[in-house]
Amino acid sequence: MKPLRDAELGAFTFFASSLPHDVCGSNGLPLTPNSIKILGRFQILKTVTHPRLCQYVDITRGKHERLIVVAEHYSRNVGDFRQGQTVLQIAYEVLEALQFMNKHGLVHRALSPNNVLMDCKGNVKLAKFGLYHMTDHGADVDFPIGHPSYLAPEVIALGSFHPTDPSHDEAPKPSGPKTDVWSLGIILFELCAGRRILQNIEISEKLKFILTLGCMDDIVTVLAEEHGCLEVIKELPENVVELLRKCLTFLPSKRPTPAELLGDPVFDGISCHYTPFQKPVSLFSSSLRCAHLELPDDISELCKDDDDDYLSERGIDEVYHLWCLAGGDLEKELTNKEIIQSKPPVCTLPKFVLEDGEWFGQGRDRSFLLDDTTVTLSLCQLRNRLKDVAGEAYYPLLEDEQASLPQSNSSNELSSTVTLPLIIRERDTEYQLIRIILFDRLLKGYPYKKNLVWKEARLDIPPLVRGLAWAALLGIEGDIQAKYDSIDKDTPIPTDRQIEVDIPRCHQYDELLSSPQGHIKFRRVLKAWVVSHPDLVYWQGLDSLCAPFLYLNFNNEALAYACMSAFIPKYLYNFFLKDNSHVIQEYLTVFSQMIAFHDPELSNHLNEIGFIPDVNVFPLHKIFHLWDTLLLGSSSFPFCIGVAILQQLRDRLLANGFNECILLFSDLPEIDIERCVRESINLFCWTPKSATYRQYAQPMKAGGEGIFGKTATYSSSDYQDMPKTDLSREPLALCDLKAEVSPRISAEDLIDLCELSLAGPSKRHKSSKPKIVAVDIRNVEDFGRGHISGSINIPFNSVFGPDGELVQCPAAGVLQNYKGRVIVIISHAIKSAALFSAHLVKVNVSRVCILDGGISKLKPTGLLTVPSPQI
Repeated sequence: MKPLRDAELGAFTFFASSLPHDVCGSNGLPLTPNSIKILGRFQILKTVTHPRLCQYVDITRGKHERLIVVAEHYSRNVGDFRQGQTVLQIAYEVLEALQFMNKHGLVHRALSPNNVLMDCKGNVKLAKFGLYHMTDHGADVDFPIGHPSYLAPEVIALGSFHPTDPSHDEAPKPSGPKTDVWSLGIILFELCAGRRILQNIEISEKLKFILTLGCMDDIVTVLAEEHGCLEVIKELPENVVELLRKCLTFLPSKRPTPAELLGDPVFDGISCHYTPFQKPVSLFSSSLRCAHLELPDDISELCKDDDDDYLSERGIDEVYHLWCLAGGDLEKELTNKEIIQSKPPVCTLPKFVLEDGEWFGQGRDRSFLLDDTTVTLSLCQLRNRLKDVAGEAYYPLLEDEQASLPQSNSSNELSSTVTLPLIIRERDTEYQLIRIILFDRLLKGYPYKKNLVWKEARLDIPPLVRGLAWAALLGIEGDIQAKYDSIDKDTPIPTDRQIEVDIPRCHQYDELLSSPQGHIKFRRVLKAWVVSHPDLVYWQGLDSLCAPFLYLNFNNEALAYACMSAFIPKYLYNFFLKDNSHVIQEYLTVFSQMIAFHDPELSNHLNEIGFIPDVNVFPLHKIFHLWDTLLLGSSSFPFCIGVAILQQLRDRLLANGFNECILLFSDLPEIDIERCVRESINLFCWTPKSATYRQYAQPMKAGGEGIFGKTATYSSSDYQDMPKTDLSREPLALCDLKAEVSPRISAEDLIDLCELSLAGPSKRHKSSKPKIVAVDIRNVEDFGRGHISGSINIPFNSVFGPDGELVQCPAAGVLQNYKGRVIVIISHAIKSAALFSAHLVKVNVSRVCILDGGISKLKPTGLLTVPSPQI
């Protein structure tokens, strides 16, 4: 995104055509409003970046099909050009812009002096070049695209068209690049003549005159004679007149395209002063991003005065995002300029006719036609909000330990902002500026700065850079576009039908994803994944998994595909096998064990009513905050998120039966996502690594530091990341896994958890307490032959009889003194440990788990102690 510099932010508004309310499409669903179609088509325009084009920034949808477009804007247009400039320079720069647009499949069609803007240096900036594209060549609006005085003859000959017009059997072909060349010719002629032509004539006369030009050999001379400026035109340089004649060629077949005209000899004298535009290299590509980086000879030129406008060096999208956070309101700005005018309802009644022919009511509301006015958005409020931010904050030192702390005169205020709830931080203008700048610099250094991206993401991720930040957290690298392009997304496959059925149902509340462009991109990304993973199949729900990645990378399908392809193996490994029943069953069983481990009372109730909760139903805005943390976690972290969600619904679940719980999850109540994230991290930190072991999870290499930094106690990495040893947890048959209420943990996990206890009181910090209590349920004799230091002995036969019946219940009372710790049941026989742990869960003892392999796993370690004989 180009920097703001001397540009302003401008906004203009128009209405899309309304559709009948009682008409459905071929799929039986209501027709997509034209405003949503326009919103979807608009998105690609944000990626069309060129020095000669005004950058599109945003589009918002209001009431009654109103759309407001925000774009780069300048107050001067080509009518204000200065003496130092020549018509040839203006023509060349306009043609540069048109050629670049044509390469991207765009035609301006609305070219007029008002849309040929000029910056402070006199460089051309074409505005509103995307109006023709976003409105589907004018089909989705009730007004014509382009000013009649500047439309090419072939456009006028087609007449007006609207899809609902019964007089047209089919839509006319879209205008081509040559139509803009004619419009440019008229603009250049007016600049040369020093006056506007065809401005004071009725539209019908204008059109008739333009069409009669087809009989003329020299249109330039005819126009000059018609408007009394023949002498002025005769005094023009020959190459300028030649340019005008080529632009104003009546027949499109003989008129040159912008690309052809750029190479014409008429520009030989000035083309050498212009260098070809080189598009910046994207973050994920095989090209060097700094290959064309040049430093000035005098490095002091980089140093700026304290009063410099640092904000203007930020990207236009950043400035607009901050403008909105600082209280910017598009509708309010347009209302203040009287572009949006509210009318009493009685004034908007339609026209009706009585039997005698007398009619009442309003004529056509002209406010629904295009108002070409662009309103400049004032940045005063934003600049005032950021006035205390020091210049150093715009250029943070990444290696400094304090780099993540906001640098400003109000640093104390900003430091306190870090402790505020996430929803408040995301709306704080000053705080977001600091975070956006920091992430922008880190991402530009990716993958070299990958560890710092992870570090900062633990605090929060600015919404503006979330798409790229997620890609960095997922480890996306390389030329993703080339890989995506190499996948066949066009050849029909059997899955096409299922994808077509699922997409119209996916996130239809979201304007962007429900647009036709959104559906097209959904199909392409999903099909690319299916085709590139022949060993996996499409299951319903994959579209919902794709939705967050597509929403954040709407204009970068390759990145959406790459993120989804990296996410699935980590968190949903083998979920999309043709026969995935064993994977799903194992996953649900481990989830049930996690509920029993953290909340036995809730687990007992859910098992009693036979309800299996489904917590995978969230709108996008909820998913974002949840996944910001999820992507920092291992494949076991989703279990903790699920338990945290259930605990927010705990009271309602405990009070209801099966049918009520089904209804509860079919219309999920409001969930406090920030609380959910906070509690899920806490649950994760209290869950032994091996407790969530799944034999069908993705095998991975050994991982590094704790995913949540110092907040994690012992669940710092995925158990699947760890190298297997004799003390590791062994795979378990699904039937045996289902038979156990509590999870198993490995011997190596037990040793890690007992580290403080084994160190002895002299080596233990005074304030630290062991997080674990080992409960040895062997008989007294076996316990005396060797046991874990610090463990307590509750013999199995003191609680259960020979046939496994419950005799008495002393265990729960004994363990009350150890409330809050992880309780590990150790035995000779796993069945005895499973029965004992199930009993503890039944009486609502939390954090109960079983030592996998029993005491025999610990005997080779030499860690078992024998009590000294008493003398």
